[in-house]
Amino acid sequence: MSPPDTTPASRADGSRPPNPLFRNLTSKIASLPMVLTALVVFIGCTGWTIVHSFTGSKLLPKLNWVGFDQYEKLWNTRRWLISIENLALYGIFSLCFTLVIGFTLAALLDRKIRFEAAFRTIFLYPFALSFIVTGLVWQWILNPDLGIQHVVRSMGFTGFEFDPLYNAQIVIYGLLIAGLWQGTGFVMVIMLAGLRGIDEDVWKAARVDGIPVWKTYLRVIVPMMRPVFITALVVITAGIIKVYDLVVAMTAGGPGIASEVPAKYVYDRMFSSQNLGQGFAASTMMLLAVAIILIPWAYLEFGGKKHDG
Repeated sequence: MSPPDTTPASRADGSRPPNPLFRNLTSKIASLPMVLTALVVFIGCTGWTIVHSFTGSKLLPKLNWVGFDQYEKLWNTRRWLISIENLALYGIFSLCFTLVIGFTLAALLDRKIRFEAAFRTIFLYPFALSFIVTGLVWQWILNPDLGIQHVVRSMGFTGFEFDPLYNAQIVIYGLLIAGLWQGTGFVMVIMLAGLRGIDEDVWKAARVDGIPVWKTYLRVIVPMMRPVFITALVVITAGIIKVYDLVVAMTAGGPGIASEVPAKYVYDRMFSSQNLGQGFAASTMMLLAVAIILIPWAYLEFGGKKHDG
């Protein structure tokens, strides 16, 4: 048996097909500015930041190498450790509640309820607001002299207390409430798009078999929507890691340093404390956290499919 012919197939006129490198050449040339921008701005600046995180830069970046000193100082700083704890708490609860509430709302809207468009707009509207606006609104709502506590006490419940933004033990949960209010609608839209992509025959088969709706969602629909959940997970997690403006608008990191987050730590070190080296080290750790999330996602989305094929 002769080995398979690996030479490129010839055309009917005997000429060889064009090199794949030169296909859609116009489109590739048009995309060059964006490619160069990505290489210079994103990859180049990221490398520049990592390099200077090993220096003792203060007001201006300088290549005075100090090794891992900045990282040692970073992980021995109480403010950074508190910011990591806050981010972990905020992230875990935000991920769980956002996915659960977003999917639940999407499932309800997918049942073809009346006024679906109106409800969809209402749920998605908070996402159109900036985190600064959201933070200010919820700062007023959670203010004990103006918001929920004041309203409930005016109704006669004088012993009622609800002041999370002024209590160092629960301040992170006050931030969580505002974050969920803004981000849940966006996740709902992602989930709703995934639900609308499910073949109607799946539902018909489930009804014929007598499977309850909730079991159909848990055992059939949710596994089919794995790529949608992974995408939502990556989007939510990326937003959690870089949360900054919500904290600034609602608490400015207080009471004390009880609601500090890594992004605020980076900003304060670089611009308020004029300690660029420390800020670069903290931002590099944030980049590492993002990479830990994106690399498994890329493998699941692309590597796994390639392996299955």
